[in-house]
Amino acid sequence: MKRIGLIAGNGNFPLLFGKEAKKRGYFLVGIAFHGETSPYLKRIADKIFWLKPGELTKCFSLLGQEKIKQVVMAGQIHHDRLFKEKLPDEELKSLLKTLPDKRTDSLLRAISEKLKEARIELLPSHIFLSHLLAEEGILTRRKPTEDDWKDIKFGRKIAAEITGLDIGQTVCVKNGVVLAIEAIEGTDKTIRRASRFTRGIIVVKKAKPNQDLRFDLPVIGIRTIKTMVKTKAKVLALDPEKTLLLDREKVIALSNQKGISIVVGDEK
Repeated sequence: MKRIGLIAGNGNFPLLFGKEAKKRGYFLVGIAFHGETSPYLKRIADKIFWLKPGELTKCFSLLGQEKIKQVVMAGQIHHDRLFKEKLPDEELKSLLKTLPDKRTDSLLRAISEKLKEARIELLPSHIFLSHLLAEEGILTRRKPTEDDWKDIKFGRKIAAEITGLDIGQTVCVKNGVVLAIEAIEGTDKTIRRASRFTRGIIVVKKAKPNQDLRFDLPVIGIRTIKTMVKTKAKVLALDPEKTLLLDREKVIALSNQKGISIVVGDEK
């Protein structure tokens, strides 16, 4: 039986990948992290190992022990844990010292190079899940107004700048004003921060200009839509073919119920 590894962060993304890998006949070895990975993964994986975030040496040792030659990274590990917790791993400490900065791409690219040195191939994170990539068009009943489109265009311009600098993926705008830019806190907290200023915000989530499909692919699920409902946000704009749309039916149903527009791509 073919073997594949899963380095699993939080959310449903790792679970969906795991289910699809099993459907295709893979023996799935999960590397899970306390305080991040859903316990449900143990029902999907053939083998699962629980680590503390940052235990890089142990992660690589387990992948070697299990004879894993291909691995996927799916789901986020909260980046702020680098600041909140003592790092348990000397190899990770050494790796961090070699980096010019600790932005997401810098860290994940360094880890991918370590995997390569160990002769482990890091596969695109959406492998087996390409059917979940958001297709171009308006996915909801509510269509953006003319003013909404102006803000979407403005938000995309700002988002292109921040993604190019690997600061974040999400920008919240209204009436040509930037209300919040995502940094380390993640999309949902960025939306909540923006909503302190006004209702009816436009949320733009964008992939990096040269997005590495092996990691940090933009992901949207039902949790973000629930956040938009609570904060009275009205439009979510996404990139086509570079954003994973999880819980699709629930996302569209709730958006339709609450009058939220989901737009993928540019105005026609």
